[in-house]
Amino acid sequence: MAGDLVTIGSDLLTATISPDGAELQSLRDGEGRDLLWDGDPAVWAGRAPILFPIVGMVAGDRYRVGAEVYTLPRHGFARRRRFAIVDTSESRAVFRLEADAQMRAVYPFDFRLDMAFDIAGASLSLTATVTNTGSGTLPASFGFHPAFRWPLPYGAARAEHILRFSDPETAPIRRLDARGLIDPAPVPTPVQGRDLPLADALFEADAVVFDGLASHRLAYGVPGSPGLVVDFAGMPHLGIWSMPGAGYVCIEPWQGHSDPAGFDGEIFDKPGIVTIAPGASRDFAMAVRLSPDPFGEI
Repeated sequence: MAGDLVTIGSDLLTATISPDGAELQSLRDGEGRDLLWDGDPAVWAGRAPILFPIVGMVAGDRYRVGAEVYTLPRHGFARRRRFAIVDTSESRAVFRLEADAQMRAVYPFDFRLDMAFDIAGASLSLTATVTNTGSGTLPASFGFHPAFRWPLPYGAARAEHILRFSDPETAPIRRLDARGLIDPAPVPTPVQGRDLPLADALFEADAVVFDGLASHRLAYGVPGSPGLVVDFAGMPHLGIWSMPGAGYVCIEPWQGHSDPAGFDGEIFDKPGIVTIAPGASRDFAMAVRLSPDPFGEI
């Protein structure tokens, strides 16, 4: 696959992306230090999968469109599909996925999904553009799932790493049940004011799901050390996930999430689904910036 990778970059940041799933494969600072998880299959083979046309689970992997029932796996199919490369330059790459017969068999809608990656200085921007190329309304969710190194490569201990949100996060969080569905019972937030200390115990019950976010930006790392600023304006939900003991933490801006336990509506009624009119497009975006003092900016 190495020969297929597209590399973009600046003096401060370099990224490689694979057409397989339009997935970020590496993100390195100007000194070549890795900021992204390496996809070790003995732990978790993902690096930064994209989630489309659903985020999380539909109950029993099945959903309805009117009277018809279709099957979709967790997080949809885009991460398993090969994208076409439609544009590359020194600092930008765009990949495209368009509906075909195989995809329509499980998701009966016409669409085009463009994934754009742009580097400017120490920032990487990711923009997904979903276009409705059909004649009916298109229901969709979209999510990002990047796994960042934990610890980051700047000498601080893993146990010192935290997330700091731009605003106090006082709303309850959600957890997933054994089927991967949203448990209806809210859970008190583990965020202490604006800070979420990272620890393995936080992920023993799977992801931490924020469905009532106040923030659209956070800092990741250790105060006093270089780290990351993650922006997710326009993305109303956020998942934070790791496998206990693993060398990564996923910071996942989402539009949408798993079905709530007990949900039995059709896909147009699924919480977090957006609808796109024929001929219209919808952007979903996040950005990651390497900063010498991310906590001083939040």
